[in-house]
Amino acid sequence: MSAARSRRREPELFLNRELSWLEFNSRVLEEAADGSNPLLERLKFAGIVASNLDEFFMVRVAALENAAAEGDTGPDLAGLTPAQQLQRISERVHAMVDQLYAVLLEQILPGLAERGVRLARPVDLEPAPRAALSRYFHDEVLPALTPLAIDVSRPFPMLASLSLNLAVLLAPAGEEEPPRMAVVQVPSRLPRLFRAPGTDGMVHLLLEDLIRDELGALFPGQEVRDVAAFRVARDAELDFDDEGGIDLLLVIEEELKNRRRSGVVRLEVESGISPALLELLVSRVGVAAANVYRVRGPVDLRPLGTLVELPSLEDLRDPPLKPQPALDNVAGAELFALLEERDLVLHHPYESFEPVVTLISCAADDPDVLAIKQTLYRTSGDAPIVKALARAAENGKQVTVVVELLARFDEQSNIRWARRLEESGCHVIYGIRGYKTHSKIALVVRRTRTGIRRYVHLGTGNYNEKTARLYTDFGLMTSDRDIGEDASAFFNALTGYSDPPRMRKLVMAPTHLRERVLRLIQRERERAESGLPAQIRAKMNSLVDEDIIRALYEAARAGVKVQLNVRGICCLRPGLKGTSDGVEVVSIVDRFLEHSRIFHFSNGGDEEVYLSSADWMPRNLDRRIELLFPALSAEGRQKAMATLDAAFADNVKARRLQSDGSYKRRRPARGEEPFRSQLELYREARRAVERARASAGVSFEPQRTPVE
Repeated sequence: MSAARSRRREPELFLNRELSWLEFNSRVLEEAADGSNPLLERLKFAGIVASNLDEFFMVRVAALENAAAEGDTGPDLAGLTPAQQLQRISERVHAMVDQLYAVLLEQILPGLAERGVRLARPVDLEPAPRAALSRYFHDEVLPALTPLAIDVSRPFPMLASLSLNLAVLLAPAGEEEPPRMAVVQVPSRLPRLFRAPGTDGMVHLLLEDLIRDELGALFPGQEVRDVAAFRVARDAELDFDDEGGIDLLLVIEEELKNRRRSGVVRLEVESGISPALLELLVSRVGVAAANVYRVRGPVDLRPLGTLVELPSLEDLRDPPLKPQPALDNVAGAELFALLEERDLVLHHPYESFEPVVTLISCAADDPDVLAIKQTLYRTSGDAPIVKALARAAENGKQVTVVVELLARFDEQSNIRWARRLEESGCHVIYGIRGYKTHSKIALVVRRTRTGIRRYVHLGTGNYNEKTARLYTDFGLMTSDRDIGEDASAFFNALTGYSDPPRMRKLVMAPTHLRERVLRLIQRERERAESGLPAQIRAKMNSLVDEDIIRALYEAARAGVKVQLNVRGICCLRPGLKGTSDGVEVVSIVDRFLEHSRIFHFSNGGDEEVYLSSADWMPRNLDRRIELLFPALSAEGRQKAMATLDAAFADNVKARRLQSDGSYKRRRPARGEEPFRSQLELYREARRAVERARASAGVSFEPQRTPVE
């Protein structure tokens, strides 16, 4: 049992988790508002803010709504009940949404219009393009539309979460009758944002505006008094009992269907909606007034992402940063030979993800490989790694894949490609009962001249070559004997009936990871109490766990220097006199999503550096299967520590957490050069490649075949 459960509550020591997350989203919004960022990058950040809020409502707000409805009045670490949290969230998010649309409508879209990229309505077009648009509507759009009348005999439709719809207010059928309401769903299979016909290709229209303009074709002979776009967000939590002899795959598929009918947690609607139509809509949807958001622009910002990819506007984007090759021309058995000589530590996206793909692909085809075992959390069905695993099974190798079906919002996708792996002959384990498998590990078992050898990849991020170009993550590739044996024990525990293993170099949650972290913090504290230098530096996505936060407070009181780079949620409150004076917390929001987890303990000069799939959160430490692994090589430790150095030196994209929960942007001091950590790390990756190539020198290879 966690010691935190029996402690007295001290809300003054902690920040609220949900409000801290909203502060993170506010930092993303700052990037959208930052005029020093290119316009299309600002548009990208605006879309991320909106998308983040969608998930926040469907997951976190939904959980709080359910808790409040069940009468839960228990306070969180910061002393707030579910009802109090909901009230503060509503106040904060309404202000955030207003700010988001102000940035979009008053800065980003006008800026794009100056470059000829315009968002128009049909009425803005000249007669010829507008006639072509009307033809497109009648030929392509109208056949896909179904107007739904709403009255006592026809209930409000069960609209899919985040689907876009038009609410229509029609004149009463008779003098004594109230106005009538109808709903038209905007087809999800048609492009929401498209180029206006007969223009220069830079004028774009939203599909809902076209449908709105042509409503007469849907309601002939009717008087349309008002129309407004809207969408609902529904509770997205999967709620099922995984005890007993059930087919987890079938249960999750059924729960995904139930998700479409779950309760509404937010209603977004155009701000120009009439009071009469809004009243009808709110009563039919069944949503609290605090969860109604009136927006003065496109209700759903996701389609605007199409503009981010427009060609010929390169000056409106950040210059591309191509991942650097970690290895030059190494493939097949050469990669196995290299890993037998040394570890390979990869830092994505500064360095390419290709060696990881090469490892699994080569293993699939190498006749000496006997088995491949791998965990998969979020990937895609057409991913090279998934194809390689399928090919390995078809080649007769023993392939075991632990697929986490409960990777939120990727459940259906994971089910589809996992079934394809089964059809190829892979042994697929659909998660572990009671725990979410979040660890990132691949094991290749291979026969060599000196016996069986194990090759292992461990990562802080997913096996997804697409997100590996967008997220910062670390990966370790090694043939270390102890790590290989630990990896075998790990998979045996997941796939068989064995107790959680005791490992030599890997540390596993939920069994030992929390204990190890607390012990490492305590060791630094004891050094400080003995008058010796002591330091803890850590990088993670979220810091929520009460036990670890209290241990960090105790270490700071003892004189340990604590520096934390926390991208998102941080419930630790820095700057409290006598408690956290010596704690620094920074967050970096830049062009790449900070995702790696690094933990550095000075250990009296004998530096220890660990990488992990786990954040310091109760869910990661208690309810997920995670792995923490050491950076053993000098190169690996140097890369990880250089990343921490860069984070705390950043004076361009870093914000420092204040004791009240707000963040203050760091700026270069007088005489100090600007230092942007992500760009500096990329430059260092390029320099490393240049040094490696220079040290390799020039070699001559004899021509072995005649040349004509």
